[in-house]
Amino acid sequence: MAILLTKDTRVLVQGFTGRIGSFHAQEMMDYGTRVVGGVTPGKGGSNHLGVPVFNTVKGAVAETGAEASIVFVPPPFAADAIMEAADAGIRYCTCVTDGIPAQDMMRVKRYMRRYKSEMRMRLTGPNCAGTITPGQAMMGIMPGSIYMPGRVGIVGRSGTLGYEAASQMKARGIGVSTSVGIGGDPINGSSFRDILELFEADPDTDAVVMIGEIGGPQEAEAAHWAAEHMTKPLMAYVAGLSAPKGKVMGHAGAIVSAFGESAQEKVDIIRELGHAIVPHPAAFGETAEAILSGNKVAA
Repeated sequence: MAILLTKDTRVLVQGFTGRIGSFHAQEMMDYGTRVVGGVTPGKGGSNHLGVPVFNTVKGAVAETGAEASIVFVPPPFAADAIMEAADAGIRYCTCVTDGIPAQDMMRVKRYMRRYKSEMRMRLTGPNCAGTITPGQAMMGIMPGSIYMPGRVGIVGRSGTLGYEAASQMKARGIGVSTSVGIGGDPINGSSFRDILELFEADPDTDAVVMIGEIGGPQEAEAAHWAAEHMTKPLMAYVAGLSAPKGKVMGHAGAIVSAFGESAQEKVDIIRELGHAIVPHPAAFGETAEAILSGNKVAA
C-alpha cells in the first residue's frame, strides 16, 4: 500500500506535448507509471509517446478512466489547468509549475471549496517536485533511481532536500513508502498536516520525515497535530537557520515575516513537542536509522 499514488493509478499529463511535459512524461513512463493519456488543447485526436492526446481533461477522463493528473502548464495558465482537473473528476493532482501568481492560487482554493469534501480533488504543489511511490509509480521530476521501496514516508517543501533524504536512507538500507512534495509557495494545495494524516492511516508507513523551511506556520501546526494524533515517529528538518528576517530565501514562501516563522523557532517548537530533529542536511540517514532502531535521538 502507499498514499496518493500506486502502480495501478491511471495518470494524465497536462501540458503533455510541450518540451518539459514530454521529457518528464517519458521519465515517468520509463519508471512504470501508468500514463494513459495527455492533454494539450488543440492537439486532441493525435498520439504522443504512444498514448492519446486530448483537448480537455474531461474528455480524457471519459475515455481513459484517469484518476490522477500532473500539471506541466506555464504559470499564466496553470491555475485554469488545475481547476479543469478538479471539474473533470480527477481525484489527485500535483502541480510542478513554478511562478504561479498567489492571486491565482487563491482563486484555485476558492474554486475547490465548491465540491463536497468526499468529492474534492486533492492537490499537491504548485512549485513542487511531485510524488513518488518507489518501485511503483512517480508523478514528478525526481530522479527515481535514488528511491528504494520501504516504510518511511517523506513530506517536504523542498524537492532537493527530499532527494537528499531518500538518497541517504537508501545508502543505509532504509526505503521510502511514498515521498510527497507539497511545494514551497505560500499558498499550496495540501499542508504538512494533510499529508501526515495520510501517512498515519497508511499501514505500510512506520515513520515520517518532514522537511520544512522558514516562513509560514505549517510546520508548527503539523507538529502540534502529530503530538496529539500520530502513533508513528516523526523526524523533522527545518532549512534556513541562518536566514535573515524579512529576506526571501529560495522558495517564494521562504520568508520570515512573523514570530514563530524562523527556522530556529520552528525547531524549538517541534523539539518541545517531543519529535526528533534532523540537525543538519547530512543527518537524514543516521536520524532515520536511529529512530527505526528505537534509539533516542540527541536534541
